[in-house]
Parts: sequence; structure tokens; C-alpha cells
Amino acid sequence: MDFQTAVKTCFSKYADFKGRASRSEYWWFVLAEVIVLIVASLIHEYVYFIAALGFLLPVLAVGARRLHDIGKSGWLQLLMLIPIVNLVLIYFYVQPSQPEANPHGAPAA
Repeated sequence: MDFQTAVKTCFSKYADFKGRASRSEYWWFVLAEVIVLIVASLIHEYVYFIAALGFLLPVLAVGARRLHDIGKSGWLQLLMLIPIVNLVLIYFYVQPSQPEANPHGAPAA
């Protein structure tokens, strides 16, 4: 999946916490978020706040779908709230997809 397709997919599945998201879909979307937030922070703090709110739900949704892709629960994203322990999430996010279907559906394209 390329950058543009990943961003379109994640915004079209804005609040879809079901299904699976490939590694490339997740990381391309995270890159887009980082770029937008950096540019927004250079403009004004209110623009940054609005951009961060706009990305909040899609980032949580794609994160949950990414965890589903490796056979984990989306609720593991709550580890973000615990400093240092949230590094476990990065480990999960970089894991390869399960090639077979799991309880969350067929592998992402």
C-alpha cells in the first residue's frame, strides 16, 4: 500500500475499529499524521489542536485494526497511557501480519 492509498483508506474508515490494517497502511498513516501535526504546529497552536483532534479517532481506529492484524486486541492501545510500557505497542505495530484469517477477518490487502 502506498502513502496516498493508506491515508485515503484510514480516513474512509474514520471510526471503523473492526477488521485489519496492514503494516504499511498503519505506518504511512502515522507518517501523514506526523507531517500534518508538524506543519500545523508551525502555523499556530490552535491549528495544531484542531489537526490533532481531527486525527485522534482515525489513529485510534487504524491502531486497533493494526493490532487485530497480528491477532491482538485493540484494547492494548491503553498501554499508551503507561510510560515506558507503551514501547510494547511499537513492538506489536512492527510485527508482520498473520498470513491466515483470524477472529478479526481475512488478511488486509
